[in-house]
Amino acid sequence: MSWFLFIDESGQDRRQSPYEVLAGIAVEDRRLWALITELNNAQRFHFDLPLFQAYGQEAKAQKLLKTKTFKHAAQMEAIPIIERRKLAREILEDGTAVTKARLTALAQAKIAYCRDALDICKNFKCVAFASIVSNNLPRQPVSYLRKDYAFLFERFYQFLNAEQGDPMGTIIFDELDKSQSHILLTQMEEYFLKTKNGRTRSRLIIPQPLFVHSDLTTMVQMADILAYVISWGVRLRFMVEPKRDELDEMARGALALRYHNQRPSGDHVWGFKVIRSLELSARLVPALPMA
Repeated sequence: MSWFLFIDESGQDRRQSPYEVLAGIAVEDRRLWALITELNNAQRFHFDLPLFQAYGQEAKAQKLLKTKTFKHAAQMEAIPIIERRKLAREILEDGTAVTKARLTALAQAKIAYCRDALDICKNFKCVAFASIVSNNLPRQPVSYLRKDYAFLFERFYQFLNAEQGDPMGTIIFDELDKSQSHILLTQMEEYFLKTKNGRTRSRLIIPQPLFVHSDLTTMVQMADILAYVISWGVRLRFMVEPKRDELDEMARGALALRYHNQRPSGDHVWGFKVIRSLELSARLVPALPMA
């Protein structure tokens, strides 16, 4: 038995989003294909075709769930699903054939799909993790693994360690440009192989991640939706930026996926955390050389 952790970011440009969020969604290997199939079926149910076929690229959450989507969705009463699906497909196939009904149908379909996708992940027992960083937090170029990444790996390890059978975890990232990917690979190798905490966690997490094209990988797209909803809709302690109230239902869906464990001491461990300082990994105690 093993688990895959699909990771993506939202708000890394630090210009429009209220928070930079690194989010991961974990799924057990034996459930993965059935989950992907169900999510693809949901796209066909709402749009009558896969979103990649419609857009020719990944349908990013910032496109699916932007403020204008909700304004368009509210232009008319809820459109019956069969008619809505037909109208949504028409505007996806021909963006010049714009009508009020088609715009409304597409917007309503986008919202319904994202809401349903989070519910589907819950039904397939997915588990979510997230590091949340304020845009006001100073960021310095570093050669070591940032604290937001280290936290995500820490919680993923704690989750795996509590599962029966010592399952292994594989980390899957949206592919970056080659230089960025090499930097992240090096940082993860340093963390997992040359620090005390990292080496402990490498017992259950494979230190070398996989990189995939997000537009071809359904679960990385789900991590993107999760990260966006957390940035704009979820508010935990220390999250003081305004949220978008129209995302409340999806925020509840994201929180329903959140990792949670109660220790014997009674302390609660949660999978979402606001990172208040990024300085950590360089100060980890180096592990002893392997024999």
